[in-house]
Amino acid sequence: MSDYQRTVIPVIEAAYDSMTAVEKTIADFFINNNERMDFAAKRVAQRLFVSEASLSRFAKKCGFKGYREFLYHYDSTFTQNKKVVDNLTKGVLNTYQELLNKSYALVDEQQMQRIALRLGRNPRVFVYGKGSSGMAAQEVKLRFMRLGLDVEAIVDTHIMKMNSVLVNEKSLVIGISIRGKTPEVLSSLRAAKEHGAKTVLITGNAAGSYPYCDEILPIAVTKNLEGGNIISPQFPILVMVDIFYAYFLNTDLVSKSALYLNTLGALSKVPEE
Repeated sequence: MSDYQRTVIPVIEAAYDSMTAVEKTIADFFINNNERMDFAAKRVAQRLFVSEASLSRFAKKCGFKGYREFLYHYDSTFTQNKKVVDNLTKGVLNTYQELLNKSYALVDEQQMQRIALRLGRNPRVFVYGKGSSGMAAQEVKLRFMRLGLDVEAIVDTHIMKMNSVLVNEKSLVIGISIRGKTPEVLSSLRAAKEHGAKTVLITGNAAGSYPYCDEILPIAVTKNLEGGNIISPQFPILVMVDIFYAYFLNTDLVSKSALYLNTLGALSKVPEE
């Protein structure tokens, strides 16, 4: 990643939910615009059928003193396409970009479809992981529960071992191990397979030998990733999870979208006293 674009678009998006309908109209204009033009308050107000005062309120909602200051920063998107950043910042961003590029190269669309179908066919799903992989397992649970999937994240070693002998052919067990060498996760996957469960291993060591796994889902890795020295170890795991989440959602978009909205509604309900 050699260029870092200076833009106030993320600032607008961060304030979007707190805006009025008129302010959102203004926000949409600036977010979706991709060409340089005359952004004078009078001209923009006429174009959007809003008042100049609305432009000022919009700019203040975004954290600027007024429309003039907002416009100065917005206009820099077209006058300066590189942002001078500290070497440490650039190093972190470059590593994330590297992992995204590697993830794209590793994606197998047919495999993603198979995993999505397995998620739909198995009524019980268990996700095993320890440490940073365990944190990713918790995120998998939260994501897929919102789509109505019966999924449980297991990060305790003893429960992992016990659970693996209680699963059956109706279960899907997903193990996460960045190096592909976490003994508790691997042995639990092996035991789950022996009891008839379908098994998936998410790992940065896809070249390893895992005959007890039905699917090996590779993730991108970089130096010292597992230790979380600079980059969060969960990042490449969750990139792949997000991809097969999209495939799973797309298998029955209407009903899964409805379930997602229902679960969000349940979360927003205020408990009765």
